[in-house]
Amino acid sequence: MTSPVGNRRRQRSTRLVVAALMIVVSAAAVVATALTGSWLLVTVAGLVAVLLGATATKITHSELLDSREEAARDRAQQARAYAELTEVRTAENVEFAADMTGKVAKRDATISRLEKRLGDAAAELADARRDLSEARDEAAEARRETERLNGRLADAEERAHHAVVRMAELEAELDVVTSELQAERAAAGKWQKGKTA
Repeated sequence: MTSPVGNRRRQRSTRLVVAALMIVVSAAAVVATALTGSWLLVTVAGLVAVLLGATATKITHSELLDSREEAARDRAQQARAYAELTEVRTAENVEFAADMTGKVAKRDATISRLEKRLGDAAAELADARRDLSEARDEAAEARRETERLNGRLADAEERAHHAVVRMAELEAELDVVTSELQAERAAAGKWQKGKTA
């Protein structure tokens, strides 16, 4: 606490001590005058005791009001701090969600692109295998064109090999991207659970 609050608290406790002393003094005055046996002194002491009691009640009441007012100020300040903290956390959450959505969209686009390329590579492989089959059929039918068809056959086999290699590379790349996407989704799920907890 800051020193002004500490001083105010000390002053308030002093006010309560003064109020308590007023009540004790008024009680002592009434008892002392009662022992003297003078009704006039007892009556005056009783009036003084009532006045001191009323003053002590007023001091205690003002102390209570000040305490309530300070508590209300503290609660309002705490509510403002919580509201600001909530705004900051909400902004962070929105920013994180937007970032994760962007990453997921980017990964999805990459996966779609790789799937298309994989499909193209599979079609190219099918074409290359068809070419290879046709070249073999032509070689069986026309032995006299063996030299020319051997060249086509070698070319088709090379294309088929490149297509198989390319297809394997694309499958490996697709596996890596899929793993990264799953890891990021899992991290986003854990983060969301941590925020809600």
